[in-house]
Amino acid sequence: MTNPASLRPARTADIPAMEALIRRSGIELSKGFYTAQQAQAVTRHVFGVDTQLVEDGTYFVVERDGLLLACGGWSKRATLYGGDRHKRGPDPLLDPATQPARIRAFFVDPSSPRQGLGRLLMEHCEREAKAAGFRTMELAATLPGVPLYRACGFAEVEPMSLALPDSVEVPLSRMRKQIG
Repeated sequence: MTNPASLRPARTADIPAMEALIRRSGIELSKGFYTAQQAQAVTRHVFGVDTQLVEDGTYFVVERDGLLLACGGWSKRATLYGGDRHKRGPDPLLDPATQPARIRAFFVDPSSPRQGLGRLLMEHCEREAKAAGFRTMELAATLPGVPLYRACGFAEVEPMSLALPDSVEVPLSRMRKQIG
């Protein structure tokens, strides 16, 4: 019998392992949704750990038998997506009464898709955001993530597109969910 997965807050010491997981996930789980060029560009230029989330205690890892299988979190800050290298300037706090919390940077190891790890993270993040006073959550979904977010009750609000170097365009979807 397989041991159950456990969820805990991410720590600074986890960053190298999370970055490696994000690279694997960004390339492998994008197959069938993005071209290889799109997956490589978004993984290289956008994906990555946002250390502000780790510092805020709103980014989490899922492990089984000491192996990191997934990471993701929620944010009380204005940035909608992207790791440290994608951010520009300060990341102001959101007003829970008038602005949606952000769901940020969900990645699952390609060896462990469709095992409920993303849903485990999402349910935890929703509880935490609701406890912090937020009534709505919002995210910028990659196409591979859209099915999970729909299954978790998010609705698509509008299509988005990222213009990346070498004329690479990567479609995303802004999604939202009421939680309170």
